Amino acid sequence: MQFETLLAPRRVQHGVEGVSKKRVLETIANIIATDIPSLDADTLFRSLIAREKLGSTGLGHGIAIPHCRVASCESTIGALVVLSSPIDFDAIDGAPVDVIFTLMVPEEASSEHLQTLAKLAELFQQEEFRAALRTAETSDLLYSRVSAYLATQ
Repeated sequence: MQFETLLAPRRVQHGVEGVSKKRVLETIANIIATDIPSLDADTLFRSLIAREKLGSTGLGHGIAIPHCRVASCESTIGALVVLSSPIDFDAIDGAPVDVIFTLMVPEEASSEHLQTLAKLAELFQQEEFRAALRTAETSDLLYSRVSAYLATQ
């Protein structure tokens, strides 16, 4: 999988308002469905919530990578949001989350899905990467920074 094909500028947003995990996941589902009309926002939202019920996708360091399989998804799709204020995401370290990278994968893409998640988790362990995302002041700059990092993976 080419990481640079995961994202599109419309699915990378800075300064997103989030009052709760549920509300943020709903916002992200809408962002993805608006960019890819063949995907239904309600279906995406329900799939993300169902995955979160299995265990939080909050990795620590203020990062979450919610992910799920979606039958109508033809390829792996990513969305990145940086919240205007951190929220409780039940992360493993108990810290609030402000950077959320969401993945939607085809139902049958299990090994690709796991490899993508592993690479993203590894990337988010780098303090320099996290800082680059958090200090981006616009969605365009955020997209530019994340794309530059993903292109090297």
